[in-house]
Amino acid sequence: MDVLYPRCAGLDVHKDTIVACVRCVSPPPHRETRSFATTTRELLELSEWLSSHGCTHVAMEATGIYWRPVWHILEDGFTLILANARHIKNVPGRKTDVNDAMWIADLLAHGLIRASFVPPAPIQELRDLTRTRKQLVREIAQHSLRIQKVLEDANIKLGSVLSDVLGASGRAILLALIGGESDPERLADLAQGTARRKRSALVEALRGRVSGHHCMILKLHLDLIADLERALSEVDAAVGKALAPINERARLLTTMPGISDLVAQVVVAEIGVDMARFPTAGHLISWAGLCPRNDESAGKRRSTRGRKSGTWLKTTLVTAAWAAVRVKASYLHAQFLRLKARRGAKKAILAVAASMLTAAYFMLRDGVPYRDLGPRHFDQRLRDNTIRRLIRRLHDLGCEVTHIVPPTAQKETSSAS
Repeated sequence: MDVLYPRCAGLDVHKDTIVACVRCVSPPPHRETRSFATTTRELLELSEWLSSHGCTHVAMEATGIYWRPVWHILEDGFTLILANARHIKNVPGRKTDVNDAMWIADLLAHGLIRASFVPPAPIQELRDLTRTRKQLVREIAQHSLRIQKVLEDANIKLGSVLSDVLGASGRAILLALIGGESDPERLADLAQGTARRKRSALVEALRGRVSGHHCMILKLHLDLIADLERALSEVDAAVGKALAPINERARLLTTMPGISDLVAQVVVAEIGVDMARFPTAGHLISWAGLCPRNDESAGKRRSTRGRKSGTWLKTTLVTAAWAAVRVKASYLHAQFLRLKARRGAKKAILAVAASMLTAAYFMLRDGVPYRDLGPRHFDQRLRDNTIRRLIRRLHDLGCEVTHIVPPTAQKETSSAS
């Protein structure tokens, strides 16, 4: 095989150490291996050591979070390549840190490492913010469940009457319980809005045995939720500032059914706005894990399950797809119904999510809003096949059918001839 990079290096990155292997083919040809710590001073020494050997390209594995400090130090002086650890596994029986670094260097020299997608620094910061926001929302939901667990232990059936225990009515009742109020009538009077219509049900639900221990636990969880909500508001403000330079591109995505402002922010944070990194929409779908895997041997396809991938983008798109298919008279709704009948709802919703990501690819690449193909797109594209299938089905049911070509179709046929 031809050597594409005559002076390159492979890094085996760990939490506290880095094993680096320099591979030089051009004169004088040599190979050298050295270990470094992961402190900033040692990483700067690593950069100087690589520069002294004239390295132009450096490859490393995506090992958790440990590769990112190394990337930040080296990205200004070298062409960096981040490799998927599953794609560059070493030969079994030769697993050492030194051998791993040499193996990565050999693969890089011959151009056998496919670079992973590493967004620019502003997109990485936006991605950190959106992922932190999702984690905060998840923690708030967990504390809400814990509050309901405490209420059930006290035989307070508040969650059976109110749809949201942390809503305005629920919080007012919880604060009164913490304050020592135990009269169901007075507690039910604290309901607000439409919850007032459920007063009789609330009175019965609020008859329980609330102890001081229960009040202490409820206060603890409410205080934690208040702190999390304050942090969430700060993250939202930071997301707005980080999104300001690319806000117009994010707004384009909201023209698609099922894409809210929040979903658009997550999509932009995960894939960026420069689609030149992905040669085609298919590459982006494969990277997001929304396409079936290839698992075939001896002419038999063994599995078509979706590929494993990061959950941040995939789960958001699947959630948005469920919202999109509820929009009647749309292409996505028609696609879901068409695939659901043959492949089931789970695979159908993944296909819809892939279609939404495909549309997002072209919208971000070309800077255009979403254009729906319409609910009759598949019928128009496969009109003749649909007619034959339905006529065959009617014949199977014992019906006599005569196919009459509509006048419009006759005109189209005559003009085509």
